[in-house]
Amino acid sequence: MTDTSTRFREFKMPDVGEGLTEAEILKWYVQPGDTVTDGQVVCEVETAKAAVELPIPYDGVVHELRFEEGTTVDVGTSIITIDVAPGSGDAAPAAAEPGAPAVEEEAKPQGRTPVLVGYGVAESSTKRRARKGTPAVPEQAAPQPAAAAIQAEMNGHGGTGTATAARPLAKPPVRKLAKDLGIDLATVTPTGPDGVITREDVHAAAAPAPAPVQPAPVQPQAAPAEPVAGVQPTPVAAGARETRIPIKGVRKAIASAMVGSAFTAPHVTEFITLDVTRTMKLVDELKADPDMAGLRVNPLLLIARALLVAIRRNPEVNAAWDEANQEIVLKQYVNLGIAAATPRGLIVPNIKDAHDKTLPELAAALGELVSTAREGKTTPVAMQGGTVTITNVGVFGVDTGTPILNPGESAILAVGAIKLQPWVHKGKVKPRQVTTLALSFDHRLVDGELGSKVLADVAAILEQPKRLITWA
Repeated sequence: MTDTSTRFREFKMPDVGEGLTEAEILKWYVQPGDTVTDGQVVCEVETAKAAVELPIPYDGVVHELRFEEGTTVDVGTSIITIDVAPGSGDAAPAAAEPGAPAVEEEAKPQGRTPVLVGYGVAESSTKRRARKGTPAVPEQAAPQPAAAAIQAEMNGHGGTGTATAARPLAKPPVRKLAKDLGIDLATVTPTGPDGVITREDVHAAAAPAPAPVQPAPVQPQAAPAEPVAGVQPTPVAAGARETRIPIKGVRKAIASAMVGSAFTAPHVTEFITLDVTRTMKLVDELKADPDMAGLRVNPLLLIARALLVAIRRNPEVNAAWDEANQEIVLKQYVNLGIAAATPRGLIVPNIKDAHDKTLPELAAALGELVSTAREGKTTPVAMQGGTVTITNVGVFGVDTGTPILNPGESAILAVGAIKLQPWVHKGKVKPRQVTTLALSFDHRLVDGELGSKVLADVAAILEQPKRLITWA
């Protein structure tokens, strides 16, 4: 008779965002009775950073979905049960039915138990009801040495009681990333605790010279954004004068990040109004250029290039304040963040190593970033490691703003609406394309002179786009 503790495997909510404590189940892609394979995506969850698809680390048949769509679940809580030995004829664990006395889902084990790396040790507060007429029996964990248990769980075949051939330790999302990038985990050097392979290790194996990894920032800016998807207002009676919306997901993360940034980094914002008529003409010319065919060409592309050139001329602005070590960290690379309004709220994915990209490469990266964000497929990795950010409030018809820094970054550039206005050009008042830029910076890192130089350089390039060549 097969031991049910080894036959039925519990998949717990992983920490998909490096330090997050909970996630909301947006959609299940499987139902009880469906066959699944190791690495197959079974659900989509929304963290405080993004919507993420979760792959299952087991082969088998779905036995039970423990939570419905729309439920917020703590990291470390079991969300799905997989029968890894279907057809053996053994009785399945008691299923939940209404009206039966509630019992604890699992008996607490004695002493220390192996911990799934990345899944945490949070205990679920969920109560399970015993099947009618069936005595409730706590599920016992299969005895096995700690090291073997960790290895088995990470490989997705835990609970056998014996250690199989060693496989690299990695979370399911990291395994999926390695598979997507064509990286053999056996060739990756782990840097995580207990020899666990991290996302950064996989990226390091994929790129010969990866950029240093920075702490994961959370979405910034006070730009307008649509309500977070999945967060529905609490039903109210007809004629009610107020509606209450739960604070969670992306909106909760934005609030936390903005409060932390506003009261940690002393903000200074400078403004400049400029004539961008020549830049708009260059945009039109690039759209007709065969080398830019099929690429996203708009004013934001040239503004991004102008900011990158300004940073190259004033590299001290591309820095971070390390409070713990009391150091200023000068970045030798630029991961350019682009604020994007999505159905789930405002997010800021970034273009890795934007400083090394040609104009066509930058255009392609911008296009991919925007389309991915609009589809709600931006990953937490895409939002980590940003160094400076651009927020385009002009798309909403706004002239300018005072943007709040993305935590861990030193500067953010707000771009206002480009409008036809009267402007003195060559001694005469003429209609010209005019916009206003606003640069907010961390005054601990950037003094007024440096901030002014960066903003002035960006404006000078946009007024005379030929400086993209002469200054680059």
